[in-house]
Amino acid sequence: MSLPRTPSFDLSGKRALVTGASSGIGLGCAVALAEAGAHVVCAARRADALADVVGAMTEQGWSAEALQFDQSDMGAIKAAFDQPYDIVLNSAGLARHGPSMETQPEDFDAVVGINLKGAYFLSTAAARALTQAGKPGSIIHISSQMGHVGGIDRAVYCATKHGVEGMVKAMAIEWGKAGIRINTVCPTFVRTAFTEKSFEDPERYAWIMDKIKLPRVAEVEDIMGAVLFLASDASAMVTGTSMLIDGGWTAD
Repeated sequence: MSLPRTPSFDLSGKRALVTGASSGIGLGCAVALAEAGAHVVCAARRADALADVVGAMTEQGWSAEALQFDQSDMGAIKAAFDQPYDIVLNSAGLARHGPSMETQPEDFDAVVGINLKGAYFLSTAAARALTQAGKPGSIIHISSQMGHVGGIDRAVYCATKHGVEGMVKAMAIEWGKAGIRINTVCPTFVRTAFTEKSFEDPERYAWIMDKIKLPRVAEVEDIMGAVLFLASDASAMVTGTSMLIDGGWTAD
């Protein structure tokens, strides 16, 4: 009898763009794709941090290069797609947490500008380049469990992430016939330099651990497998959806 075979997770010969690649989840995503054989363009605002990341990756024998990039700059987004990428992974993001009644318009605009507007036009630029080249591709956004629930002092952040979830569903419907897939990965609290402040607050940490059903917060490594799956042929029938890596936060 003829047995089925597991689709390949190999990304050899693929070109990937990873935004927010200088640290944290974005760095983990860049490593996951490079380990699987992709040539990874690591994009972020901090040129010095990018140089360190790319240096460390190439020392491992992986293929990587740096691109200084500001996702709030529409011109920069357009310029980044002079040729298509097989994989586009958006991990750029901004959070300015605080009580909703204290939100200032400039903070609202800054968070929306990167998390939603930037994500939107990054997606359309990626899809346009693929369409013009007649190629399929995978677009992946690092969203959040906060795209599915609410959170303390996170009204603006939640608004942007809920927006990304709806955006992805609509774009998946539009672009599916062209073989362009678009999905989100929705982590819970991940231990990075940017989340340590939340973990240092005993009351906030207790809230987090009460919501997460597993006995720990997430690590960057917990996100990497999901990203590889969505980037590869193993997820060829997956589009317009979200992968929740939330330790059971949204289960109740």
